[in-house]
Order: sequence, then structure tokens, then C-alpha cells
Amino acid sequence: MTALPIRDRLTGTWWMTHRRLSALLRNPAVLVLTLAQPMVWLFLFGQLFQKVAELPGFGAQSYLDYIVPGVVIMNAVSLNSFAGMATMDEIERGTLDRFLVTPVRRGALVNAGVIEQALSTAFQSLVIILLGWAAGADYPGGPGGLAVLVAAAVLIGVVLAALSNTLALLVRDRNTIIGLNVMLLLPLTFLSSAFMPEGLMPSWIGHVAAANPVSWALDGARAALSADPDWASAALHGSWLLALTAATVALATYSVRSYQKSR
Repeated sequence: MTALPIRDRLTGTWWMTHRRLSALLRNPAVLVLTLAQPMVWLFLFGQLFQKVAELPGFGAQSYLDYIVPGVVIMNAVSLNSFAGMATMDEIERGTLDRFLVTPVRRGALVNAGVIEQALSTAFQSLVIILLGWAAGADYPGGPGGLAVLVAAAVLIGVVLAALSNTLALLVRDRNTIIGLNVMLLLPLTFLSSAFMPEGLMPSWIGHVAAANPVSWALDGARAALSADPDWASAALHGSWLLALTAATVALATYSVRSYQKSR
């Protein structure tokens, strides 16, 4: 009895994803241009703070080794925080309203955006990893650790994209979306373990960082990337991210239904 709805959802997701990816491929420069900021973080911060790795208890051979996962996750956060702007475009053009009167399931509309953001995040994460390797970064965890890093970036990216789309559907105001994202972006980044291990932070910042989902992604990735991977820690942090991802995607799906009722 549930086979038909599942097939309809998969079919709708396929076509909506195909539509979004086709639009992205027509303008691939977006993916390249948005790499400018993480390249600055990687090469500027990697050189500027290289002496930090000499601090007792830092736990990494070089600051570049430490910061590559940080830049990958930070890029996922900044790339996906403004995903709601694309939703605003579709609202303003009336595209979303036209889709809502078709048989396409609401979950398929959300899933298409999730897949697009996930693929974009994975691509950029791989580029940053390769740039870090070219600059001299070492990845002792090998392919398995790098796969966990990319997966963590995708998950935290989907969380931020789903929240951004939810905000767009509920608020429907560009200035509000931009203002909230700008206000949250720096705290999410700097109150995490992106630049400094939690053990070397002031106590209150360390407590905040431990509860920050950005740190969950970073800590899980670094646990898998170490010379002696801590898979238990990686799995624990990954499970927290998966639960948060499921919750935010469900919230975005509910927001589509709420938007439809308000039309």
C-alpha cells in the first residue's frame, strides 16, 4: 500500500533534483567563485597561525593539518547558510506556487534542495582537501578519514541549508535572512573547534563549543583523520549530526506545507 507513495516521492525527487542541478550546471562559476573565501582561510590562516601548533597540548603536527578540516566545515557552513535565498527567488518568481499545485510531493521539493546542496558541498570539500594536500597538509587517517570529513561537511551543510530554507518559507524577507545569517555565522565558526582545540580555549568558550553542531562535525572528522582513528568518537558525533539533519529536513518539509496553507 505504501509502494506507490514511495515511488511518487522518488520520481518527484529525481525530477526536482534534475531541474536544480541543470540550473547549477548552466552556471558552474558559482561553485568556483565561492571557493575564494575558504582559499583565503586555508592559505592565509595556515601561514599566519602556524606557530600555534607549538603550543603544549595542541595535538597536531602542523597548524595546516589542523585547519584543513576546519576550513572544509566552515565552507560548508557559509555555503549553505544562504540556501534560503534560492527559495526566495522561487517564491518571488512564483515558481514555488506553481509546483505546489502539481502532484509533486512536498518532501520531493525539499529533498531536491538537500541533494543539490549536498553535492555542491561534497565537491567543494574535495577541492579544499586537494588544495590542502598540495600546500603540504597530511591526512594520517587516509581515505576513510577523508570520507568521514566530507560526510560531516555534507551533514552540517544540509542542517544549515534546511534551516535557511525554513526561514525563507516562514519569513519571506531577504533582509531578515541575510541579517540572521550574518549574525550567526561568526559565532557558529569561532565558538567551535575550527581554529583551536577545545582544551586550549577559555573554559566558557570550550563549553559552548562542545554543544555547537559545527564542533560535532569537526570533532568527528578529526577523530577519523588521526593516525590512530577513534571510530567510536566519529560514530558518536556522526549520530548527533544525523539526528539533527533529520530534524531540520523534517522542519523544512513542514514549512513548505505551512507556506502552502498561507497562500
